[in-house]
This record gives sequence, structure tokens and C-alpha cells, in this order.
Amino acid sequence: MSKLLYRLGRFSATRPSVVIGAWLVLAVAVIVASATVGKEMEDSMEVPGLDSQVAVDLLSGAGADTAGLTARVVATPTDPAATFFDSAPAQAALADVRGAVAALPAVIAATDPVGELAGTDGAARAAASGSVSPDGRVALIWVQYPVMEELSAEDLAELEAAVDEARDGSPLRIEFGGDLTQAFAEAGTGTGEMIGIGAAIVILLVAFGSVVAMGLPVGMAIGGLALGIAAMPLLNRLIDIPSWAPDMASMIGLGVGIDYALFLVTRHRELLHRGLPVAEAAGRAVATAGQAVVFAGGTVVIAILGLSVAGLPFMTGAGFATSVIVLLMVLASITIMPALLGVAGPWVNRLGLPGRRRRGAAAATDGTSERWARWGRHVSAHAWPYAIGVTAVLIGLTAPVFALNLGFPDEGSLPDSRTERRAYDLVADGFGPGRNGPLVIAVDLRGEASVVEPLAAAVAADPGVQSVAPPEVDADAGVATLLAFPTTSPQSETTLDTVARLRADVFPTVLDGTDASAHVGGSTANWGDMGNRVADRLPWFIGAVLALSFLLLVVVFRSIVVPLKAALLNLLSIGAAYGVLVMVFQWGWGKELIGLEATVPIVSFIPMFMFAVLFGLSMDYEVFLLSRVREEYLATGDNDASVIRGLAGTARVITSAALIMISVFGGFVTGDDPAIKMLGLGLAVAILVDATVVRMVLVPATMKLMGDANWWLPAWLDRRLPTVDIDGGLDRELAAPPSAGVAADDLVPVA
Repeated sequence: MSKLLYRLGRFSATRPSVVIGAWLVLAVAVIVASATVGKEMEDSMEVPGLDSQVAVDLLSGAGADTAGLTARVVATPTDPAATFFDSAPAQAALADVRGAVAALPAVIAATDPVGELAGTDGAARAAASGSVSPDGRVALIWVQYPVMEELSAEDLAELEAAVDEARDGSPLRIEFGGDLTQAFAEAGTGTGEMIGIGAAIVILLVAFGSVVAMGLPVGMAIGGLALGIAAMPLLNRLIDIPSWAPDMASMIGLGVGIDYALFLVTRHRELLHRGLPVAEAAGRAVATAGQAVVFAGGTVVIAILGLSVAGLPFMTGAGFATSVIVLLMVLASITIMPALLGVAGPWVNRLGLPGRRRRGAAAATDGTSERWARWGRHVSAHAWPYAIGVTAVLIGLTAPVFALNLGFPDEGSLPDSRTERRAYDLVADGFGPGRNGPLVIAVDLRGEASVVEPLAAAVAADPGVQSVAPPEVDADAGVATLLAFPTTSPQSETTLDTVARLRADVFPTVLDGTDASAHVGGSTANWGDMGNRVADRLPWFIGAVLALSFLLLVVVFRSIVVPLKAALLNLLSIGAAYGVLVMVFQWGWGKELIGLEATVPIVSFIPMFMFAVLFGLSMDYEVFLLSRVREEYLATGDNDASVIRGLAGTARVITSAALIMISVFGGFVTGDDPAIKMLGLGLAVAILVDATVVRMVLVPATMKLMGDANWWLPAWLDRRLPTVDIDGGLDRELAAPPSAGVAADDLVPVA
């Protein structure tokens, strides 16, 4: 494989116009195809097999309105002394709001608080129905929409426009939220990407000391990301990709794209320092560092595609979108990057930072750093204290995982600047927090209509239920609907306990001996069910990923100990990231620092998605470090010296790559969406832990302690394993030509 990559790298560097032209043609073709035959991305939360999905399917089959999404429009008089019970202007304004919302094209129905208020007993009736709060200060209009598949972001925009128009000159404060906004609200404005790119530029400038060398990785990553995002509508023809997937894929793709290019540019410049011509250096960089990129990127793709085992179709689609962008970054790294290096020629080291050349004058031509070599010797001399101390710290950070609570943040976790949060607070203050997340109970009657009333009474008697709306019975369809309002908020673990109790205790007690069945739906139950499914399958997924990583590393490094240690260390770094998420998002430690308004459960699919991504990214650093260590070990047979020299030769690029990743992921913490904050913080913490205390401390310490046993492999297994040369064998096979192609003045030390 190294020879194939070597030829590909040389070809790209010697014929850059052909390679770059081919990519431009591909980009134009993809953009045109996406614009003409691409399919607009939509959101669907269908998850076959869940009880909440059974409820939706039952109601949809019966044509029940409650099968679809809902929105809630909440109003309160701006006059603190007025109530809807006694203020005619407030009632008139509320009627106007309701009329405007009910007239929207996609709206099926809208409740009428003003109608409830009519008559001498209107105040009591409106309060009893839940359309007006007991104190008369808050009115609630429930707006019923069809199922998500029949809606789009345009329907949310129409609701927003109607509310904005109703606010103009109104004596009411009007807010809105609900399922519709959660499904179609804009995920972000690109701020996270801009922060990440800006930080990457600064880090690469410091690392390379050259504007040209900095610009190549950033330009390649942005170009690859743009092509991947442009291809999404076309890929949506193959598999349903949720509309939020490109944002998540951008976070991953931008980070890995810059990292992969950084590895290649670093190796290319190192080879230039050894006197190789530009094309030869580019070819060998692709053959060595490029092979590590192919290997690591391939594992990222495989791991992310493995998300399909979660059984959540939207996660499968998001994983597919992310995998495509990562694959594009790998292909761009081994083709476009050497082409750009060929175009840059000796100018790759030009336009340097002032004073950078003088400070690097004493650097070694093989890319090793004396400062990192000293650090390696220090860790080696104190291997036991470092191994024990760092392991204890990581275990301590991992411990909160046992309190992990999977769910989904409700609108109460959004900032006060969002109308959804203000609507949530008004409803919670006026009616109780459970009114924000009703439980939709679908009853398949099977000719047993008499069970509806006792079932409604039993549900209402449950301690976790505040009230139950009057049942709706469709005798022709054989389906009844109960709307139950919990006593606790949608994201509360107590609410999920209530759902579980209804299913396990209340329903069987009433329905035993009948053919009828009841199922709990609604967004609260749906997210809880998805969390349970992920929790059930996460251990199997982690086990499969660890087994895959072990087998791949055995083949690459011809060792049993190194892969086993890598798997355990990956678990520690990812476990530490999970622990930090629990501490920040569930326990609220330092939540204000990231702009989090309230504690929230961990989004159900985040741990699995994080593990898939971090497994691949950890492999990047593991392969890059250990391939250099193994190269030194094969040359000298001295384990301790090989670890030190391997660390000295790779630490700088690994830490630079990690800083870029941390900056890219950390940029997404600035957004409003708690789920995006969660993913950004989790990935940033995991990379920080992995590239610092794990790669720079724990790996060299444990390799020192294991000695030559690091490279033990049974002879019978060695004979049966395929050979994958990822440790510089090409350099040993090809004799380095005499210094040519680069003037001494054009060289800038890389260490």
C-alpha cells in the first residue's frame, strides 16, 4: 500500500493541474446534481419498535390529530393587574392571536381559550380545561399540526410571522414553543466553524512559522467540507439524512481535515529538510503519513457507520453524512494536498513569522524536538509515579459516568433570549412544569370501549400525573386518546419514571383480561424510549469498536500488548469525557461558563456518537505516535530510546493537531443548543485528555514499564497476519537521493 500511495503522491505533486482540475470537475458535477436531482433534507423521529412509535402509528392510522406535532402559543397581559378573567381588551387580543394562528395553512386545529371564557362560569371552565391558568394570568393555545414528514421549516416560519404580527400593538406578551420549534428551529449560524477556523490559523502559524504552510491545510479542509455539504441533498437520495446532520458533520470534518493535512505537511517539510526534492518529499509524505491518515480515517468511517446498530434511523443518517465528509477529507489529503505541495514547491516554507527562523536554527533535521526528548526522558525516569497518578486522575474523572442520565433537554434549558424558553417559563409558572410535555396515550380498543373511563381514572390517580384531559374516542377507528399532564418537567427523570410506571403497572391493572392495549407517546416518552434503546445497545457497540481497534492495531504494529493498552487508554480518555459531561450538564458544575441556563440530561445519542468519533480520532494520534516509535525500535532494538525518540518526533504535531481539534469542537460550545454544546464540550475534553495526559504521559510511561514486551507477538500469529507497512519501511527501501531541489535558505526547521 505504501508504494501505491507513494506513486499517487508523486503524481499529484508533479501534475497538480490534473489533480486539482479533476476535483474541480467533481465539485461542479456534485453541485449541479444536488441542485437538480437532490432531495431536500427532512427530519423524522420514527424509530420502529418503540412503544412511543406504536402510539404514533396507532393514532396516525386512525387519522387522529394528536399523532402530529404541536406548538403552543402562550400569552399574558402586559398590565400586571389584568387577567383574562376580567379584561375585555386582553380577551379580544387573545382571540385575534388564536384566529391568526388557526388560519395558517398547515394548522389542523387550535384550542380556543376565549370560547372557554364565555358565560357566567367561563372562568372556572377555562381554568378546569387548562386553557387559562388558575390565576387568570396565562392563556395557552395548543396548535395541532400533522406528522413531521408532512411539515417543513416554512411552517415554523409562518407561525413565527403570525405571532410577530400579533405582537404589534398588542396588550399581551406573546411567546411560542413546542414540538414544531424543536423539529425545525435553525441549529446555528456558523459561529462555531468560524471560531475553529480562526484558532486553527493561529495554531498552524505558530506550528509551521509559515503563512504558506498554514494556508494549505486550512484551504484543503474548507474545500473538502464545502464539497461534502454540497453533496448532502444528493446523498439524501440514498438514505434519509436529518437536516441537522451537516452541522454535526461539519464539526467532525473540519477538525479531521485540518489534522490530516497537518500530518502530511509536517512530514513533507521534514523530508525537505533531509534534502529531498519537492515531488519526492510529497510522495514519501503520502506513503508514510498519508498511510496513517488512510488507516485512521478509515477507522473513523467504519466506527461512525457502526452507529446504525443503535437502531435509530436518524442517527444512521447522521452517521452516514459524517462518514462521507471524513472520507472526502481522507481522499483530499492524499491527492489535493500533495498537489498543493507541488504547486507551492520551496515556497511552502516562505512568508515566515518574524524571528521564527532564528529560533528554529538548532532544530534537528529529522523533525525531533530536544524539548520533547527531555520530557520523554523525564517521564521514562519516573514511569511508575506518572502511570499510577495519571490513571487515578482519569478514573476519578470517569467515575460520574455511573450517574449518567440519558434523555433530551427541554426548552427550559434554552437561554432567556429565546421565545421558546420564555413560553416554557410562562406555562410552568401558570400551570406547572408538566404542562410543557404532555403524555399522549393511545388506546387500541379492540371492541373494549368500556375500558376508557377506568383507564383515564387510573392514569389520573397516578402520583406522577397532575391531570388528564377528557378522553377522545373514535369508535369507528377503535382508538381512544388520553392526554395526561405529568407533575414534573419533560426532561425530569421523574417524568420518565412516570412513563415506565404507567406502562408496567397502571395499564396492565386496568386492561388485564381485555384485548385492549395502551401505549404512551409524545415527545417526552419518545426521547425516553430512544435513551433506553441507546443504553441497551451502547455496551455492545463499545465492545465491537474496541475489538475492531484491537485487531487493526495487532495487524499494524505486530504486537498484542500495544493494542490492548491502546484500547484501555482509549476507554479512559473517553470515560473522562463522559464524566465531565455528567459533572457539567447534569450536576451543573461550571455550567455558567458555557452559557448553560439549567442542568439537563445527556442527549440519548451523544455518548454513542462521541465514542464512534473519538475512537477514530484517538487512533489518529495512536498510529502517528506509535508508528514513529516502532520505526525507531525496528532500527535500534532499544525500546526505551525508541519511545523517547518517537515522542520527540511526533509530540509537537500531535499537540498542534489536538489544539486545532479542541478549538474546532470548543467553538460549538458557544451555540444556544444544549445538544451541540454537549457534543462540542465532550469531544474537546476527550481530545484534550487523549493528546496530553494519555499520549504524552501515560503511553510513554506504560511503554517504558512494559519494555520489550510491548512488541511481543506469538510466532504462529505473526506468520498468519497480513503485512501492513506503516512505520517508514519505504524510507528504508528507497535510498535518499542527494540534497537537491530546495535551497538551504528556503528551509525552516519544523521542531
